[in-house]
Amino acid sequence: MVGDLSYMLPEFIQSFLAGAAASGALTSALRLITKAAFENSKDGLRKGAILFFTISTFFELLCVLLYAFVFPKLPIVKYYRSKAASEGSKTVTGDLAAGGIQTSLTGDGEDAQQERKGSKQLLLENIDYAVDLFLIYTLTLSIFPGFLSEDTGSHSLGTWYALVLIAMYNVFDLIGRYVPLVKLLNLESRKLITVAILCRFLLIPAFYFTAKYGSQGWMIFLTSFLGLSNGYLTVCVLTSAPKGYKGPEQNALGNMLVLFLLGGIFAGVTLDWLWLIGKGW
Repeated sequence: MVGDLSYMLPEFIQSFLAGAAASGALTSALRLITKAAFENSKDGLRKGAILFFTISTFFELLCVLLYAFVFPKLPIVKYYRSKAASEGSKTVTGDLAAGGIQTSLTGDGEDAQQERKGSKQLLLENIDYAVDLFLIYTLTLSIFPGFLSEDTGSHSLGTWYALVLIAMYNVFDLIGRYVPLVKLLNLESRKLITVAILCRFLLIPAFYFTAKYGSQGWMIFLTSFLGLSNGYLTVCVLTSAPKGYKGPEQNALGNMLVLFLLGGIFAGVTLDWLWLIGKGW
């Protein structure tokens, strides 16, 4: 999806990323509902999990079907895919052919294809954006949700506490992805984006000391800021990076950036265990 939307409009990427965050907020709401509904019943956790995954699977399947059969038929999608195909995108040409639209590269199309930058060159020109996404999600996933579920310090919400923290993260992640729509708050400077992402690593000692000495109010605040900054910086990077490139290059760049994003998720989940260092077994 990010690869597709990268050669369209930045607003489309923002909307898609906001939708992804909205699904997280909806997931948290669903988890709170299932916990409230089955908390005092026999096998409540199992029943809640079954209901949760049934509903989630249904919506996931619905999204796959919409992407496969409805998305390619939208007029604006056809327009941008045709435009990218005319600039030499083989992948998009294949998508158009699958949708019953035939294109042919002649003249300017062939020249555009020859002038297209390779994936290696695109990566070298945007290595800062790629590393930015990797670092954003390495930090986020090293804290969320594992640390929030285990090392949250003293609190009075009982078994609801971790769920409330995760819900606050998801809600503010959603809010953060709408902040760049305000032009004054949209961060486009590559250097400032990188500086903001590096400064975000100060959250690690902040979470550590808050869990050890702080109250639940401070932990909720930090978790909200973690989500807000995650959503905001993700949108800033993915909407800024494709600007100035042709359709095929934007498509390839979007796909590469998502690859680094997934690498950051993997690294963050892997590093999550480091919070256990120094704890009693």
